Amino acid sequence: MIIVDAVLEQREREGRPIRVGLVGSGYMGRGIALELFTPIAGMRLVAIANRTLAGAERAYREAGAGAVTTVNSVETLESAIEAGQYAITDDAALLCRADGIDVVIECTGAIEFGAKVALDAIANRKHLVLMDCELDATVGPLLKRHADRNGVVVTNTDGDEPGVAMNLFRFVKMIGYRPLATGNLKGLMDPHRTPETQRAFAEKAKQNANMITSYADGTKLSMESTVLANATGFRVARRGMHGHRCAHVKDSLSLYNVDELLEGGGIVDYLLGAEPHTGAFVLGYSDHPIKQQYMSTFKMGNGPLFAFYTPYHLPHLQIVGTVARAALFHDATITPRGEPVCDVLTTAKRDLKPGDVLDGLGGFTCYGQIDNAETVRQENLLPMGVAEGCRVVRDIRQDRPLTYDDVELPEGRVIDRLRAEQAEYFSVSEVH
Repeated sequence: MIIVDAVLEQREREGRPIRVGLVGSGYMGRGIALELFTPIAGMRLVAIANRTLAGAERAYREAGAGAVTTVNSVETLESAIEAGQYAITDDAALLCRADGIDVVIECTGAIEFGAKVALDAIANRKHLVLMDCELDATVGPLLKRHADRNGVVVTNTDGDEPGVAMNLFRFVKMIGYRPLATGNLKGLMDPHRTPETQRAFAEKAKQNANMITSYADGTKLSMESTVLANATGFRVARRGMHGHRCAHVKDSLSLYNVDELLEGGGIVDYLLGAEPHTGAFVLGYSDHPIKQQYMSTFKMGNGPLFAFYTPYHLPHLQIVGTVARAALFHDATITPRGEPVCDVLTTAKRDLKPGDVLDGLGGFTCYGQIDNAETVRQENLLPMGVAEGCRVVRDIRQDRPLTYDDVELPEGRVIDRLRAEQAEYFSVSEVH
């Protein structure tokens, strides 16, 4: 961060700030707009695209911006940026194509729409920051391939748990310890929660009930853990992960078999109910006796596992570092390292009947569970990222995973084409 903030300050002095375009101005998008108006040296939020102009205007207004300019073409957007005006539009493609934008932040949480934005931004050589872990978990490895080919960065963000964990993962490696487990600290897990059960909490938190439900039912956790797995190469020890319950993150040191972790190469997991109740953890390994002695002196335990953890995650606050690292150093906070390692399968939240239409993340019909990618392929399981809008064709019992054979897919979707392209590129076959 010391290097990042120094270079941002230099860019500010030189009058060359990073120019950011934001797609989506919901709860998190408005937080990002506010953060970029804090102010942040060397960075400008020059445009916001939202399906309603009123939403984009609200984000700027609540952030403290003055007048905004509505644009409806690439040319008018570029002119507004050149004139130092804040631009709003209902056409996200303009942000992806305008010369005056360096980084696009995709913050809609909508997989099909987000896929279109991602492809457009990458094709036009914009660095892409995803606040959309659902999209990343579904086709992130393919988006990384497109980004590499076009010389830009695609990255999930610091502040969300996968980015926080990846920063910690890199730190643990840098100081000479071998990461063997990493993941989230989680307070609640109930796969049968629905927007109805979560409505009161969502209203109190001023958030969308479906989004809050996706946190409670484990779907969001599975998506985030898949993003982390695809970046680290770590697998899961079992479908849905262990999810050990413990009082404090340090208690996790006694919960894992070290030999199994070493043999498997490392796992993603989560800890349930562990203080500090938020953030991310990494278990690092060293069997060096002198290193162990030092760590005991530093009150890190006796080893050979040592618990490293970050006791917070601040999604829209920490995004500044992700944007700067991508634009200034071509460094991704967290991005897939190659082929898919894990995937998120669709599971029935209640008994389903023929004709039922799956309502996707945080809904009433299904929830997501992480598993190893080869298992998802071999069993022809329906990825959670493509589940929304699928029509059920046979009876499905509650808590049973759905396969492609259990549903009819909507026609003409980009996300299905990208899944097929991803499977072909990485030389794996999806049975359906």
